[in-house]
Amino acid sequence: MKLTTEHEQIRKTLKSFIEAEINPYVDEWEEAGAFPAHQVFKELGELGLLGVTKPEQYGGMGLDWSYGAVVAEALGHIDCGGVPMAIGVQTDMATPALARFGTDAAKEDFLKPSIAGDYVACLGVSEVGAGSDVASIKTTAKKDGDDYVINGGKMWTTSGTQADWMCLLANTGDGPVHQNKTLICLPLKDDNSKHRKGVTVARKLKKLGMRSSDTAEFFFEDVRVPQRYRIGEEGAGFMYQMMQFQEERLWCALSSLVSLDKTIDETAEYARQRKAFGKSILDNQVVHFRLAELKTEVQALRSMSWDAVEKMMEGEDVVMLASMAKLKAGRLAREVNDACLQYWGGMGFMEETPVSRAYRDGRLGSIGGGADEVMLSIICKYMGTLPGKSNKA
Repeated sequence: MKLTTEHEQIRKTLKSFIEAEINPYVDEWEEAGAFPAHQVFKELGELGLLGVTKPEQYGGMGLDWSYGAVVAEALGHIDCGGVPMAIGVQTDMATPALARFGTDAAKEDFLKPSIAGDYVACLGVSEVGAGSDVASIKTTAKKDGDDYVINGGKMWTTSGTQADWMCLLANTGDGPVHQNKTLICLPLKDDNSKHRKGVTVARKLKKLGMRSSDTAEFFFEDVRVPQRYRIGEEGAGFMYQMMQFQEERLWCALSSLVSLDKTIDETAEYARQRKAFGKSILDNQVVHFRLAELKTEVQALRSMSWDAVEKMMEGEDVVMLASMAKLKAGRLAREVNDACLQYWGGMGFMEETPVSRAYRDGRLGSIGGGADEVMLSIICKYMGTLPGKSNKA
């Protein structure tokens, strides 16, 4: 896909911000188990980078998703996975359905401050026992007067301990599981920035990787939300969430590209300097050939991902291609980071080395946003090879 000078300007602006305001602090945030999301998001919001694809009416730039793709790819320059993941939740996971289908009131109260960086958003879909199987969620939102009353809980919620509001998927009826769910903007805090009555952060989760991004488990007990904060039509939440997933999955593929290239390049340099048995590790054919293979695979993923972006801009259905890119990105992260860590030897097993962090952070790619097995099922549906599912879905 041919990019314009406007695309490149956005890339340059974001890269400069990362180098000045994020990377110098990543080690500190990794140690702390969180980064200051309100501070970072406010600075990004002032640069216009949280609303590149969002309506100008609410503070966005009103650009097409190819510009969002540039942002996703440029986030790979961050020296960890947790911070870009949290930014991606804000821009491409918790807000797309709100921007498309939300009421004016919901957009004014949630989208506008999220674009400005005044609010931190989170996505409430996964639950204990309902991760990739979204249809199995148990959280309910029942009507009472002009409100919904919400009961249940959410798990693995990125930015959960800091978030001001949640894009919540809940059951609002007793019908078929794909037609009884609704997306709702759920304010998490009161006017004093304390969690509202009935909203409980049960715990901050300790994770293998993505340590600079706080992740929470929520419980909800009789939490009241005005029905005007519903996103789109009641019962259409599952469909809206599947639409959000497509952008999320392309985002996952695009955001992995720079970091994968960086891991390979850093490994080549380290292997060039490291000596064993009288010669550089990089001089062994098995090493420099393997790095060449991995570099080729990353470039193939880049081509697939940008092909999907281009087709999306042309109005084509890219569900299968986005699922392929997500699948390939998750698996390639495991392959690249594992292979490169090996060439660092004992230093690769130390937390202080960048390849160790990449190894920990990259493992989530095959789980979050739909596991590899879900991506394979979607691809098989489009191929007509999934038993009992010959049509596209």
